[in-house]
Amino acid sequence: MPELPEVETVVRDLRPLLVGRTVTAATVGGLKLRKPWWKAGEKTHLIGQSVVAIHRRGKHMRVELTGGGCLLVHLGMTGQFTVVPKAAPAATHTHFVFDLNDGHQLRYRDARRFGSVELLADGAAAAAVLNATLGPEPEDIDAEPFRATVRASKRTLKAILLDQTVVAGVGNIYADESLFRAKLHPETRGEKVPAAACDQLRIAIQDVIAKAIEGRGSTIRDYVGGSGLKGGYQHEFAVYGLTGEPCLRCATPINMVRVAGRSSHYCPTCQPK
Repeated sequence: MPELPEVETVVRDLRPLLVGRTVTAATVGGLKLRKPWWKAGEKTHLIGQSVVAIHRRGKHMRVELTGGGCLLVHLGMTGQFTVVPKAAPAATHTHFVFDLNDGHQLRYRDARRFGSVELLADGAAAAAVLNATLGPEPEDIDAEPFRATVRASKRTLKAILLDQTVVAGVGNIYADESLFRAKLHPETRGEKVPAAACDQLRIAIQDVIAKAIEGRGSTIRDYVGGSGLKGGYQHEFAVYGLTGEPCLRCATPINMVRVAGRSSHYCPTCQPK
């Protein structure tokens, strides 16, 4: 599933291609996504509106329009949100198309249909929906509240990092990479983590996310940025998906265990339980 670095890359790619462009036509497929499409008649209302801004919050995007409407987009597991020339062949599993006034199209493609594109009243409404369920962005984590949240929890560190109310945008890949950088085992209970180690974990999350954004995110299978280019951070992984490979620090083979229902990769030497 695309996580914060991938979604941020999509947003950064789309801004110069999308902001200021006017919607001249809108097409929505007949198949359902994770959430319902907008109501009948609303699609026509979007025609003639221009894109004012595109923002990211956690793993979500919001595309704000001049008429006040706002598209709230989640890529799910296999979603792709790209701007391409109108003449480009339509790929299979394309569910949503905006024709733009510069000869391009904004397309949403999703093979597994776990993503969603919703129409909300405006950007403020979309922001309110997201802020009600999401914690701080990684760069905005405050040290003391983060320490308190982690150390008050009986859950594993992996489960805590996957909780979007604790930190927005971190998923399986970057939880594993952050825990390795902080030298913490994914099965360690939050209540057992010293304050200093909480600080190390906070800094590790921020560093890993920043470097992943620099690398345009990670392409494991379906992910591409808003311009259609793949990510490159998968070549920088220290543990994720590397079961049996030697640890970059100590050469111990990387292990994998199920934690919080997800595969979790770690070095048993560098990250003792």
